[in-house]
Amino acid sequence: MVSATPLSTTASLSFYVPPQDGARAYQKTDATRNFSLQAHEVEIKNLRGNEAAATLDTVGYQLFNHPAKHTAFMSDAEIEKEYYPESIELIKCLTGASRVVLFDHTIRRRRPGALDDSPDRRQPVAMTHIDQTTASSVARVHRHLPAEDVPELLKHRFQIINLWRPISHPAVDWPLALCDFRSVDPTKDILPVAVVYPDREGETFGVVYNPKQKWTYFSGVTPEELILIKCFDSLQDGSVALYTPHTGFQDPATPEGTPLRESIELRALVFYD
Repeated sequence: MVSATPLSTTASLSFYVPPQDGARAYQKTDATRNFSLQAHEVEIKNLRGNEAAATLDTVGYQLFNHPAKHTAFMSDAEIEKEYYPESIELIKCLTGASRVVLFDHTIRRRRPGALDDSPDRRQPVAMTHIDQTTASSVARVHRHLPAEDVPELLKHRFQIINLWRPISHPAVDWPLALCDFRSVDPTKDILPVAVVYPDREGETFGVVYNPKQKWTYFSGVTPEELILIKCFDSLQDGSVALYTPHTGFQDPATPEGTPLRESIELRALVFYD
């Protein structure tokens, strides 16, 4: 007997709590930080059966069905050689972009109880966040594009978009929760967090809990499917979604024995003429 698709689930999500002394929030690569996290029980609506309700420009994310040609995902060199080129063309096709530059990727394989979360052994992120701020997005253009191209590129619309895809089996275990941009209060709900590396600084947004936020997920995303997650959009006239708060989460309705989540995400600078 096939079980009915759930309309929603309720799960604990971790939200940022700003530093009490009013200082700028930071997190270092050794995991030290000056802010805390607080768990809140949140209803997460399932968009299965209503996928068309979520588009990049309305809510900030979108599900597509498009199998990848590269499916091994075991070698970084092969991923960059095979999966990068097909993904660049796919993002162009799905968004209408004229130029796409992939600047990195992360493979996540969940390992319960493992403490090691080094760059080559990533686990699902279990805190609400947005990958980029305006400042870090502009810095990415300067960092990853030829200097002579940057002034003209910054005159036109550009975005940072993540392409997220399960590996080898559906992501029933630890699915991805995505927050509808229209339900986010930009003056209260997002907090800049400096990401401090030994040689440079990046910046992300932490997400502060607000009961008005509308959290959603797509149940059982398959390796033949992908989700585009908008992290930044330079078109800031109020006409489109600018970013997507998101997090992995433990769905209490996950059946026992479900294969552990494996996924890959690509991060792309997406330019328009």
